[in-house]
Amino acid sequence: MAIKEEVYLVVDIGTGNVRVALAKPNGEIIEIERENLIYHKDLAYPEALYFEPSVLWQQVHRLAQKVLLHAVSYQVVAITATSQREGIVLVDSEGKALIGLPNIDHRGREWEDIISDKSAVYKLTGRYPTSLFSALKLVGIRNKRKDIWEAYQTFMSISDWVEFMFSGVLHYEHSQASETLLYDVAEKSWSESLSATFDLNITTLAPLTDSGSILGKIKSDVAEYFNVDDQAVVIVGGADTQLAVRSTQPAENDVVIVSGTTTPIIKITGTYALDEQERTWTGRHIDEENFMLEANAGVTGLNYQRLKEVFYPNEDYEVIEQDLKALGCFSCVASLGSLLADEKSPLTRGGFLFDAPVSHELSRASFVWATLWDIACSIKGNYDSLCEVSAHEHDYIWACGGGVQSKTLRQFIANLLGKKIIICDSYRQSSVVGGVLICNDALGKTQPQITIMETIYPEKSTTDEKNLADWKKTRSSFRDLLSQ
Repeated sequence: MAIKEEVYLVVDIGTGNVRVALAKPNGEIIEIERENLIYHKDLAYPEALYFEPSVLWQQVHRLAQKVLLHAVSYQVVAITATSQREGIVLVDSEGKALIGLPNIDHRGREWEDIISDKSAVYKLTGRYPTSLFSALKLVGIRNKRKDIWEAYQTFMSISDWVEFMFSGVLHYEHSQASETLLYDVAEKSWSESLSATFDLNITTLAPLTDSGSILGKIKSDVAEYFNVDDQAVVIVGGADTQLAVRSTQPAENDVVIVSGTTTPIIKITGTYALDEQERTWTGRHIDEENFMLEANAGVTGLNYQRLKEVFYPNEDYEVIEQDLKALGCFSCVASLGSLLADEKSPLTRGGFLFDAPVSHELSRASFVWATLWDIACSIKGNYDSLCEVSAHEHDYIWACGGGVQSKTLRQFIANLLGKKIIICDSYRQSSVVGGVLICNDALGKTQPQITIMETIYPEKSTTDEKNLADWKKTRSSFRDLLSQ
């Protein structure tokens, strides 16, 4: 009998879709399948979304069967998971899932004011407290969904819940715990005082686990259900941003831009650094010692994806790049709801601004160009805020995530930041590749060498300076409209 090649099964649950990948320890992705994540509105709240964990588990199983269909020459030796930050699953005392709450669920918004000292919470958690984070989601459930709260025992991040389903081991990984408002980031532990702030019992919180540690073997019935070897081990993963950052294998003080549905700009730090103005986030990285200092440009890649569906529904991205290259007139400016760390509140309305009457030079590529420029300018604004907290002296920045598939966007970022932008060949599937590296850590395997696909050098341009000024003016105009 031929010896089967060892591979990993990586489950990646983002904001928009569920992905399951089969990958080799050298980082090669053999197969990857995806489906859209299914959300429902919860009418008990103004801004609440949820998902059915049982449906998500069925999706994971269905996708795993697809990637394993032709894997007769491979043996799955390890399984890990990564997921959107701030997304959680509530379970009862028997481990049965009650409800899933995604990062875009804001059912706790009307109870934000129960936090009497938000600066004190910021000092412990590294993030200014809002309904984005898990503790306020729980408060929302407690106050309006008594049916769920009466059965509630504890909660996990989505990736930790997936690993629980595979292993039967209840746990919470540190980078994911950083997103709960219940976790002391500097002390690397659950906090009694933070739990008391939200009137939650610290004893119900799941045991903390380290990313890259072995959680246990796959449950025998789950191994049979998924048709994988019952000796496969389940390995603790982590938050999708942290795993994407890990895929570039950065050093301390490196900056990484993760361009996806949102765009976090991350600096790896060896100390727990906070912003006196409380603009940035500081959370645990997935290694033992380091932290991630972050400013986030908010919804960015999702805007590009949706506008592609409007303007280029039947063309691939290369056609867009060709049209952008041929543009001779940049008469359209966009502000589409991205975030700036310096601003007190997000822009909830946006759009495009161009001269009237409509110019004959305005084309569909003009709108895409404006969208990419909006993303790049938002990245610059947040990078500048990050540097005010912790200076970045390197002449390069790493970039990963599907958003940087646009050559135009890559150049925009390099120009505006005045830094080389380095992109690895694994940039499209960075969180999955991060999962592979996590499995290698746990199993003691040699990590693959990163392969640099491209280095983009900044180009000086007076046009960029003018366009940046136009963008700032346009963003200010939309903010003025909202204030009326």
